[in-house]
Amino acid sequence: MLEEKILSDYKEAMKSRDGLKSSVLSFLRAAMMNLAMEKKKKLLDDEEVITVVRKQIKQRQDSIEQFKKGNRPELADKESKELGILESYLPQQLSGDEVRKIVEEAVAATGALGMKDMGKVMKEVIAKVGSGADAKLVSELVREKLAKITA
Repeated sequence: MLEEKILSDYKEAMKSRDGLKSSVLSFLRAAMMNLAMEKKKKLLDDEEVITVVRKQIKQRQDSIEQFKKGNRPELADKESKELGILESYLPQQLSGDEVRKIVEEAVAATGALGMKDMGKVMKEVIAKVGSGADAKLVSELVREKLAKITA
């Protein structure tokens, strides 16, 4: 299970005195524990852990953007390193071409005729790709495909 791997990696980082990795994994574990308490569970399943990891990644991406705007490259660099650690816990992501192909199949399967069908197409694509693709990328590709249909 992913949660057990994160705990194991956290212990290893503590033993090797890797301050950055142990700090990142400590925050991640805290977020996972909060979700587990919220759901009244002892352990989270892998999809729930991936959701927590994605949320942490989104926070890092937002921070990097803000630090770059605020001309704080040293802080943006630190956040980038943390982002790399977190991304290592996500499943292998599908390439843009693979997602584009799935979007085209979903548009054909749902018979989408324009932007009003975006919800149907998104539901179909997300069901196929699961956590194997970034939702933002999927949304952009679906929007792009549906815009071509209506044009």
